[in-house]
Amino acid sequence: MNEVLHLINEMSPYLLLGFLIAGLMHAFIPGKYYTRYLAKPNFRSVLYAALFGVPLPLCSCGVIPTAMSLRKEGASKGAVASFLIATPQTGVDSIIATYSLMGLPFALIRPVVAFITALFGGSLVNRVTKGKEEDGRPLTPSEGGEAKCCCHHEEEKEEHCHCHHAEAKEGLTFWQKIVEALRYAFIEMVEDIGKWLVVGLVIAALITVLVPDSFFAVFKDNTWLSMLLVLAISIPMYICATGSIPIAVALMLKGLTPGSALVLLMAGPAANMASILVIRHRLGTKTLVAYLASIITGAVLSGIVIDYLLPRHWFTDALVQMEHCTETGTWFTWACTVLLVLLLLNALIQKFRHPHQHCHCHD
Repeated sequence: MNEVLHLINEMSPYLLLGFLIAGLMHAFIPGKYYTRYLAKPNFRSVLYAALFGVPLPLCSCGVIPTAMSLRKEGASKGAVASFLIATPQTGVDSIIATYSLMGLPFALIRPVVAFITALFGGSLVNRVTKGKEEDGRPLTPSEGGEAKCCCHHEEEKEEHCHCHHAEAKEGLTFWQKIVEALRYAFIEMVEDIGKWLVVGLVIAALITVLVPDSFFAVFKDNTWLSMLLVLAISIPMYICATGSIPIAVALMLKGLTPGSALVLLMAGPAANMASILVIRHRLGTKTLVAYLASIITGAVLSGIVIDYLLPRHWFTDALVQMEHCTETGTWFTWACTVLLVLLLLNALIQKFRHPHQHCHCHD
């Protein structure tokens, strides 16, 4: 519990700021902008999809129906793949949270790697699927159908989605948009990723307390072995971009290399069994292979760059300072921690009060 409290105390101010920025983006940027430029199967649509996806705070399962709705509205396969790669790997909330625990170099390199990987993956998908069309059958909810709805299903992970009520937002006044931004940031987003944030914190605390320091000795300074281990664990597992941060920190403190930690941060959120199955079913085997190949290639190459070409202390100084820090935090950090805990408790209460809340479409 002390480890969980320490981690959340470090993250809470930055996490709340990230939620706020995400809410402002949701309220003030019309959703139609995310579909207008993605139709043609060329590099420009892939570029726009990556640019749209990097700052969006959608998690690994939330991005699936959103991406499939882009496809249904005419986005090219390459643009959809680019969006699927860039969006779950990072976001304004996870970038700020990464800075809070892992330092500025990790916070800067994470969105850069996501952006480059998305460009590569989207271009590769366009190339291998050139001339291939979908059968045009309607999408089911688990495949992203009716993705403009606000879904909070408990039965299937891939049925989660975020609301993009573009038509409704256009009629709001400035102050109504501010209220919508706060509602989305501190209620809806906390409900969507709060569970996985807590899971990540608990796993990180268990690793820190229960795993002996000698356990990862065989992986220490062994980039390739570390990366193989991380890939084997992270690709099928569901973990969100923010929830992966404390796990990466805990593994680095146990001896994993910074490059391997980045592989976890990039491959974990972008690939899981839910996204793999949906992509295979709706976009085809070639798209899935190109999608996974680009994620693995981008994560591994960026990890190699960190471990072999960049100064190690760039990526370890923040952890060393955190490990030896004896301060209990300022009144501001404790206030942020209390607020974040209250928001998480509210999300938990709402989930129990409305366990089977379904979509409410806004035509």
